[in-house]
Amino acid sequence: MELNANFDARVVVHSGDLEWVGSPIPGVDRRMLDRIGDEVARATTIVRYAPGSQFSAHTHTGGEEFIVLDGVFQDEHGDFPTGTYVRNPPTSEHTPGSEKGCTIFVKLWQFDMEDRTQFRKDMAQELAAPVNGVATAVLHDDPRETVTYSHLDAGATLNITDAGGVELLVIGGSITEGGDTLQEGGWLRLPDGQPLVAQAGSEGAKVWVKTGHLTYAKAPEVL
Repeated sequence: MELNANFDARVVVHSGDLEWVGSPIPGVDRRMLDRIGDEVARATTIVRYAPGSQFSAHTHTGGEEFIVLDGVFQDEHGDFPTGTYVRNPPTSEHTPGSEKGCTIFVKLWQFDMEDRTQFRKDMAQELAAPVNGVATAVLHDDPRETVTYSHLDAGATLNITDAGGVELLVIGGSITEGGDTLQEGGWLRLPDGQPLVAQAGSEGAKVWVKTGHLTYAKAPEVL
């Protein structure tokens, strides 16, 4: 399966308009944003866990990165409430689920295969003092990519010119970029060489952003 697999193209997805698609696990549904592969895939997805749903234990051969958008995600490592950012690198294992239900934004098979750094962060607690109406937290930074979380005041502008592409998820409020208005759940991907100029709406915005990574975008190495 290929979905939004041309990384040289600008892509906008209003995820709230997508239908939920069932996964192989009962009670776990998905809204796919981009994908190369079938059940083993380089994938960016919004995943909804119904109360009491759970995956079987598994290893993330290509790594897993996610944000808890609502509810509480759970595994044997603990509870992960709304606003938590998690990186589970290649070779990590867990048994994910949610007693009361949750929704996560998750990226699979997008790690450096040698990365072994595993951590979780409360994104809001990482925010620095605002500059020109934009407060930003650097969640992760390595030679391949930079991951940030920002709060934008109403009307504030987020400018990013990093090489290697830009990806953005609106977690709260709204932004306007390139003539498109993205509400909560809106997802944007810009190719290498195209800068991001995003202006927050009247209620401000909360956005997750990743840069640099599209240089390395490809199908899973192990099938």
